[in-house]
Amino acid sequence: MNIRLIGAWLAALCVIAGAANAQTPPRPPTPVRVISFDGGWNLPVWAAQRQGFFEANGVSVQLSYTPSSGFLIASLFDGRQDLALALMDNLIAYQEGQSEVKISEPADLVAILGGDGGFLSVVSAPGVKSFAELKGKTLSVDALTTGAAFVLRELVAKNGLADDDVSYARAGGTANRYADLLAGKHDATLLRTPFELLAQNRGFHILASAETLGPYQGTAGLVRRSWAQAHEAAVVGFLRGYQAGVDWVYQPANREVVEALLIANIRDMTPALARQSCDLLLAPRGGLYRDARPDLAGIGTVLALRSKYAVPAKTLSDPTRYVDLTFYDKAFPSR
Repeated sequence: MNIRLIGAWLAALCVIAGAANAQTPPRPPTPVRVISFDGGWNLPVWAAQRQGFFEANGVSVQLSYTPSSGFLIASLFDGRQDLALALMDNLIAYQEGQSEVKISEPADLVAILGGDGGFLSVVSAPGVKSFAELKGKTLSVDALTTGAAFVLRELVAKNGLADDDVSYARAGGTANRYADLLAGKHDATLLRTPFELLAQNRGFHILASAETLGPYQGTAGLVRRSWAQAHEAAVVGFLRGYQAGVDWVYQPANREVVEALLIANIRDMTPALARQSCDLLLAPRGGLYRDARPDLAGIGTVLALRSKYAVPAKTLSDPTRYVDLTFYDKAFPSR
């Protein structure tokens, strides 16, 4: 009799425990505020948002776009954003005190992922068909000391023009420079995919690609060390969701949806241009990084250009100073 009572009592406890567990709501995903420049390099984020990859890894990504690199970096330091997707050069500029915009706190930025090689091309107005014809003209950049300004200066030099043969003007991020180029405000600029294709479709000319400079770390995932250390689980979750997005956009069966994501997210995008853009963004060589690990050789090129052109002058040669793979290794321990 006692055994029966004990059995019944244990069964009741199991029922109560099961009911309690059933009533416990799942933990909501941690919000991560991400800021980026508008463009096709955001495909992994768009895909991960659409497919629920971020939520599956415990985070909810809120993506917004920046008008300039200065605004993007400032938003990390004033607490408006948690993580930025931007050219690696921006991080180095602020770490080395070579930026145009001053920040109120000591820089503690670090790269936690690598996204692409930049997708950078020099694009000129319809009436300018060569670098030689750029002499005396105005070229636009995001900012004069950050972003891809030094890539443009190097390409100008490699194509026979002296630095003072042209003028440089600030115009903000890629989308802003694209709009200004179409409006005739400048004679040439650097555009990133798919904006160079959008411009070419309107009669503008692609004069050169930054691929001629060798490996280059373009988009990187930037965070403040202090924020990342206090939000390790969120950083790891973001990395896993982002990588899942990369894997998904590269699957041939998803190509039609990937093209639709470009059309939905980029103004002036057409189905034909979306196909062309995907050919570049998902190219076996030169496309989005299949592995989201930062490219140290590419960062080396960024450092070489900054050592050549930045003010105050510094010799920079150690890519590992600007990268923290702790979070990547925790997200992908078997890689």
